[in-house]
Amino acid sequence: MTSRLVSVEERRARLAARHLLAPRARAETPEAVADALVALHATDAATVYLSALARLAKPETGEVERALYDDRTLVRMHGMRQTLFVFPKDLAAVVQASTTRELWSKERAQLLKSARDGGLDDAWLAAVEAATVAEVRRRGSVTGAELGKAVPGLRDKVLYGKGTKWEAWQPASARVLRVLGFDGAVVRGRPVGTWLSSQHRWEPGTGHADVPVPEAQAELARRWLRAFGPATEADLKWWTGWKVTDVRRALKAVDATEVSLDGGPGWVLPDDVEPAGEAEAGTQEPWAALLPGLDPTAMGWQSRDWYLADALRPQLFDRAGNVGPTVWWNGEVIGGWAQRADGTIATRLLRDVGRDAVRAVEAETRRWQDILGDTRVTPRFRVPLERELAEG
Repeated sequence: MTSRLVSVEERRARLAARHLLAPRARAETPEAVADALVALHATDAATVYLSALARLAKPETGEVERALYDDRTLVRMHGMRQTLFVFPKDLAAVVQASTTRELWSKERAQLLKSARDGGLDDAWLAAVEAATVAEVRRRGSVTGAELGKAVPGLRDKVLYGKGTKWEAWQPASARVLRVLGFDGAVVRGRPVGTWLSSQHRWEPGTGHADVPVPEAQAELARRWLRAFGPATEADLKWWTGWKVTDVRRALKAVDATEVSLDGGPGWVLPDDVEPAGEAEAGTQEPWAALLPGLDPTAMGWQSRDWYLADALRPQLFDRAGNVGPTVWWNGEVIGGWAQRADGTIATRLLRDVGRDAVRAVEAETRRWQDILGDTRVTPRFRVPLERELAEG
């Protein structure tokens, strides 16, 4: 039987509704935003807030802070591709079992090797881990610098990259805290400074429920397909960082159904094969969006040609593959934007998309001007167009 063709237009319509980008689709809470997108990129602290603000009916940074630090309904932790994300609380154990646990094992093994190469032993690491966790629990909230003063072992140095051109002595503190974070023994708390700061305090972790790996991978695949489907096997492999055998097992476990995409086969959940329903169709008035660097939508698929023209990539991505701030029109990237030192938001459209698009982008730019007010945001990962626009 021939599988159903899901057109580019339908994929863009799904994106508008499911990623909360059309104005009528916007969410009431940051929790709803994270749930819709599965995860918010958190390598750049500002991205978490900006991605949420872009999709909230009433965009307020205080609401994001509430979810992250007061109610703890959103959890910041390492996940797919060893990357820092913010997840809905109910997904943390799934991410830990499906992805982070294996990363923790590898990360701790690497730290042990560096410790041994530096003349330390396994007992040293176990003792430093225990002392660090105890100090975090005793204080409740503490900076890395404060921990370094309180736990002598964190000031010891390990030898990284022995025998390579990258060989260097490094303080153990950052890597020990990273390993403990992977394990869930400690968690990242409030920032040191404003919401734009990448420095944070450490707080006690509660660990994670023990979910079987296949079950966890199936659940993460299911959540991702609900938000990002239809998508290819390669898209899911790239997004999760899993082995292809794990990807195929997870797709089978959720009874993923094959559909046809422009260029090859894709997958959707079995109850998601038919065209978008009335709820999604109702969001499809023309829309424009300004999304931040590393936004989950722009970074959601490995194959991006259905929403991003190849000719635009050199201006919107850095050499490591990080996307900068993007301008969208009806499900397609059409340009980029930046905030200048005086607070002005500058945009540039890289495609001729007509007057309606220009007016919509201008209106969205004014909305963002009101959202940011006196706040100044510089992306952690700069891309050519953003730099050019920021410099005026």
